[in-house]
Amino acid sequence: MHCTRKVLDDLIWVGVDDRRVACFEGVYDIPDGVSYNSYVLLDEKTVVLDTVDKAVYQTYFENIEYALNGRELDYLVVHHMEPDHAYVIEALLVRYPNIKLVCNDKIAVMLKNFFRGVDFADKLVIVKEGDTMCFGRHTLTFVSAPMVHWPEVMMSYDLTDKILFSADAFGTFGALNGRLFNDEADFFNENLDEARRYYTNIVGKYGPQVQAVLKKAAGLELKYICPLHGFVWRSDFERILEKYLKWSSYTPEENSVMLAYASIYGHTENAASILAVKLVERGVKVRMFDVSVTDSSHVVANAFRCSHLIFAAPTYNAGIFIKMEELLHDIVNHNLQNRKVALMENGSWAPAAGKLMRDMLSKLKGIEFIGETVSVKSSLAEDQLAQLDAIADAIAAEIGR
Repeated sequence: MHCTRKVLDDLIWVGVDDRRVACFEGVYDIPDGVSYNSYVLLDEKTVVLDTVDKAVYQTYFENIEYALNGRELDYLVVHHMEPDHAYVIEALLVRYPNIKLVCNDKIAVMLKNFFRGVDFADKLVIVKEGDTMCFGRHTLTFVSAPMVHWPEVMMSYDLTDKILFSADAFGTFGALNGRLFNDEADFFNENLDEARRYYTNIVGKYGPQVQAVLKKAAGLELKYICPLHGFVWRSDFERILEKYLKWSSYTPEENSVMLAYASIYGHTENAASILAVKLVERGVKVRMFDVSVTDSSHVVANAFRCSHLIFAAPTYNAGIFIKMEELLHDIVNHNLQNRKVALMENGSWAPAAGKLMRDMLSKLKGIEFIGETVSVKSSLAEDQLAQLDAIADAIAAEIGR
């Protein structure tokens, strides 16, 4: 039984919600699932824009069959070759053997690599930046978007109805649960956390490339943005573009503190909590995370969100406690920049976490450390409260009340 939604009378969402997947790409916690979006354009020629993951293929083909309503399928536009959007291309070819695949030359290479043994020789229509294709009432023009977030990615823009098919850009985590559009009351604020977490973790490393694409998008008249995950945007364009400009330029969204700590027996947690209290008493907003409990994707997203970062961790096997080390590795790999950072270590003997954390974060551009590392020996000493006061005073002075 089909489950489709109309974007417009001749543009049908034929994607599928996946509520059973718990870990996106084997990495990111998604308790609310995810949507795999695909669209059918019903013009003089029929067009499918991208496909879906193998986990939901059966429902997907039922949706396409219903949307086509007996018509043949003429074209498949492939914007991105990541398997959650491209896995069923071969199966689609089996069902609709006369279709042509519209893609760029890099996608053509990946098609052959992912689907070895499939002969695409007479199937491909190769397009490049600025090319157009007319399907009847609708004309698509193609926009190159390399490294947003794979090198082959392109977007397409419908010149007729002002629709940007944006590949992975402007997506969100979470199943749609029947809600296709973003324009319900207070939608933006309710879904901003998942949009941020999606962007920062999936695309966040490639800020300069996103900036280049945003310059192109800023020149387009937008009535709809159709991403490959999450809601179809038909309002709030300025607000989401403004967020993407901040995230991709590594500009903090807000003057606040993200405090991430790891603690084995509670002593590092206690020291971190005392520092958090001191900051709050000075009027500073603090977002606090236990990295042994909270999925790192949430912490990475808030590191992009906040202007000041504090990391507190014990020494473990002469290194950084593993959960904190993994988080810092993730933050460094996501290329975060332009943050003020304070550090706290704990070590009953031979403390080493502070120096190692500093060494890792020093790889990032625009990182400025606040004072010296606070070094706790087993538990926080009374005479170390002054060090925490100094950090809190410095951050409060920079952020302002």
